[in-house]
Amino acid sequence: MFEEFTNYIRKNNLIKKQDRLLLAVSGGIDSMVLANLFLKLGSRIGIAHCNFCLRSKESDMDEDLVREFAAENKIPFYSIRFKTKEYARKRGISVQMAARELRFQWFEKIRTDNFYDFIVTAHNLDDKIETMFINLVRGTGLTGLTGIKPLNNRIIRPLLFATRKKIEEYCIDNHIIFREDKSNAESRYTRNKIRHHVIPVLMEINPSVKDTLNETADRLSGIDDFITGYIDDIRSQISIVKGSEIVFDVDKLKLHLKTRALIFELFSRYGVTGSLTDELLRLISGSTGKKIFSKTHTLLRNRNELIVTPLVNRSREHYEIAIVEDFLSVPGIKSAVLKNAGPDYKISREKNVASIDSGKLRFPLIIRGWKAGDTFYPLGMKQKKKLSDFFIDEKYSLIKKENTLLLESEGEIVWIIGERIDERFKLTDSTTVILSIETGKS
Repeated sequence: MFEEFTNYIRKNNLIKKQDRLLLAVSGGIDSMVLANLFLKLGSRIGIAHCNFCLRSKESDMDEDLVREFAAENKIPFYSIRFKTKEYARKRGISVQMAARELRFQWFEKIRTDNFYDFIVTAHNLDDKIETMFINLVRGTGLTGLTGIKPLNNRIIRPLLFATRKKIEEYCIDNHIIFREDKSNAESRYTRNKIRHHVIPVLMEINPSVKDTLNETADRLSGIDDFITGYIDDIRSQISIVKGSEIVFDVDKLKLHLKTRALIFELFSRYGVTGSLTDELLRLISGSTGKKIFSKTHTLLRNRNELIVTPLVNRSREHYEIAIVEDFLSVPGIKSAVLKNAGPDYKISREKNVASIDSGKLRFPLIIRGWKAGDTFYPLGMKQKKKLSDFFIDEKYSLIKKENTLLLESEGEIVWIIGERIDERFKLTDSTTVILSIETGKS
């Protein structure tokens, strides 16, 4: 298997000898075999482990195993513990989706902070085939039928050539210690249903079905690369990127309405499925103000534009800020620090930076989505204003309103985050300590 491993890396041009690699190691059989193979290869590696705190002592034992492996082999080790269920609840997403978001955000941070070239995951051939079926069942285009690719941005997957059986045999032959996640044997998850019930039936029909499907996926991948290039050219001609939004020209989109497959491919990356394509066609031909939702994005018809925005139901988000450091746990907050006031302090003119009189705040603060009836005193004004009226005056789109968060102290709005602070909390000559908060620019 080691020879197949090195051949697969070479064939797909995945890494160079000098590359520094951050291995995602859970403690399961796939990732422990991955770590063993890279040790044999002599690569410059680090190990990153996420403890999602979902299986009590089992999760802790996974972490201990990976930590000990890294120590024994003198490999740099990075670990983190996530409050996964709490994150999922605040974001209004599944625990599985929350775990995925958390781990890849953290992996990328570790990669950049420590100058690794790539993140390496242990997805295998069975994972690739299961992903093909999951995409097929949910509705997909050509890209979804190619399964998992060996290289995607800074993530490489060098075990996609190996079946789960082959990995198990290598593990036994090389006496590799691993921990089994008992949830892998359960059938309540879609992937496990396909793994334990669908694939075995297909193997009865064709014992080589995994190899057959892998070859099919590889052929489709080549076709997909060609078509994707063509679609991307069209997308660049009829849309522009504005921060997190992608804005399509409706008149130019209408030129392609007769080609339903083209519309699907243009918007499939935004979560549009085959069943949602008909609604999208009606939206493009319809009137302003209407919108539809995919699982990942909002698509809004606004005059002669179709605005596509990542779906974030921020109205349900709620964060309690007991100390200043808690701001950093809020998605989108880049920094939050206390500073001494003085003649040398310069107030930023950027909307994403707030300078607030700390002495007027009462902790714990609250960050939440806006709701009907909210009012505040816009900076520079002496009269109270409804937030809904402020949104109208500032020409907020429906999507921007949905994504707006507020900072609140004792029931009073301190800052429309990323937009404007409240007059009552501005800096004055009597300010002694400043709370400076910066968000990522949109």
